Amino acid sequence: MRLRGRGPRAAPSSSSGAGDARRLAPPGRNPFVHELRLSALQKAQVAFMTLTLFPIRLLFAAFMMLLAWPFALVASLGPPDKEPEQPMALWRKVVDFLLKAIMRTMWFAGGFHRVAVKGRQALPAEAAILTLAPHSSYFDAIPVTMTMSSIVMKAESRDIPIWGTLIRYIRPVFVSRSDQDSRRKTVEEIKRRAQSDGKWPQIMIFPEGTCTNRTCLITFKPGAFIPGVPVQPVVLRYPNKLDTITWTWQGPGALKILWLTLCQFQNQVEIEFLPVYCPSEEEKRNPALYASNVRRVMAKALGVSVTDYTFEDCQLALAEGQLRLPADTCLLEFARLVRGLGLKPENLEKELDKYSESARMKRGEKIGLPEFAAYLEVPVSDALEDMFSLFDESGGGEIDLREYVVALSVVCRPSQTLATIQLAFKMYGSPEDGSIDEANLSCILKTALGVSELTVTDLFQAIDQEEKGRIAFDDFREFAEMYPNFAEDYLYPDQTHFDTCAQTPPAPTPNGFCIDFSPENSDFGRKNSCKKVD
Repeated sequence: MRLRGRGPRAAPSSSSGAGDARRLAPPGRNPFVHELRLSALQKAQVAFMTLTLFPIRLLFAAFMMLLAWPFALVASLGPPDKEPEQPMALWRKVVDFLLKAIMRTMWFAGGFHRVAVKGRQALPAEAAILTLAPHSSYFDAIPVTMTMSSIVMKAESRDIPIWGTLIRYIRPVFVSRSDQDSRRKTVEEIKRRAQSDGKWPQIMIFPEGTCTNRTCLITFKPGAFIPGVPVQPVVLRYPNKLDTITWTWQGPGALKILWLTLCQFQNQVEIEFLPVYCPSEEEKRNPALYASNVRRVMAKALGVSVTDYTFEDCQLALAEGQLRLPADTCLLEFARLVRGLGLKPENLEKELDKYSESARMKRGEKIGLPEFAAYLEVPVSDALEDMFSLFDESGGGEIDLREYVVALSVVCRPSQTLATIQLAFKMYGSPEDGSIDEANLSCILKTALGVSELTVTDLFQAIDQEEKGRIAFDDFREFAEMYPNFAEDYLYPDQTHFDTCAQTPPAPTPNGFCIDFSPENSDFGRKNSCKKVD
């Protein structure tokens, strides 16, 4: 299973939006994984800085926040929904200047000696909303503190001592998890502020909704684009030799990122304000199209690809199973294409037995694209061709249905490794006793991990203690129960990224300081036209 070129349609036409751009080059790296490896010299530097500069920087940062607190407290007194006075009173201008200076001093002490700013920040009357991407770290708060723009925050954050006061100063829009109608109210509040002719501060929104490793731009949530007002795209770059900034779900945790970043002599960040993007009438009616086209502009400025991966794909990458997906897995692309065909994994899980029985009856006989479309009961389309090419490794125009069923099983139930393996044994096993040989095990595990190359000889020999040259599912299950970390020990012993994973919660939530407020039941984004009008 591997990503292959998409042929002639890989080059989008001039009228294409981000929906076509993604076909150019699906990212070779999982955008939700960050692998951080330090050389011996870098480890020595971190050890030295930990004993010397790190505690000083940490204490100074805490002191700066304490220093900012009384100014923010005085300035945030009064009703939070009251329209800001125009023009701003002199004392508020002084407080605003002092808070920006204190925050900049805090970042400087933390090693961000130079914050490069390119372009011109638009006035609130020109663009009420600033869309920032890529979102990769809590250090993305730097442009927020530099501009004192409002952000969308969880309502619970306002009750945090000191931090809550600082947050209230920038007049954020709060989203409450306990209020089922909160998302709609948030959109209405953003609309109200956006249509105030610049009387309210600009709102900074991270439309990706979660942190990635900046190798691509994932799907933008439509929330920032529902008001249908002009937005100013803002792109962030961290051109550092050692990337201690990135905070993804699989990689160094939040505290480790803070520690390593403060142990660097210098950290760089670039903030570029792109020209204001004014939506067309069609984009005003279709927030998904609006979001897609803004993403395309930002991806071009960054020089990265776009992909229709979402935070839901992050949950697939982090599923707690014995076969943890590697960073270069194709299964995220496969899951995206499954959704693109209008197929829902939660519904497909009920049909796995039917699919597997049909694939078993083929006994490895390969099928072409028309038969594959009939098998899935969907018409032939670009998305189906893209999915077909994932399994057509030789490029001969034929695939083995069993591989599709194995991949589908992983996507539908990513944490149930043994259930997927058992399903695969039923399809690949011999009619007599259901056993498989090493070649079949290799094919099963390559597909289950979404990789094109995998050596399973050591694992097969470890399971096949009697050296019969074949193993049954019971043999595999007993071995997996005895050695639950068999994948790390036998399939990828030289890779260390599993050891550095942050602890995965049972139901991950986006790891950014800006919460997504897109309406949950919205139809935005289901059918995203790729046309840019006007």
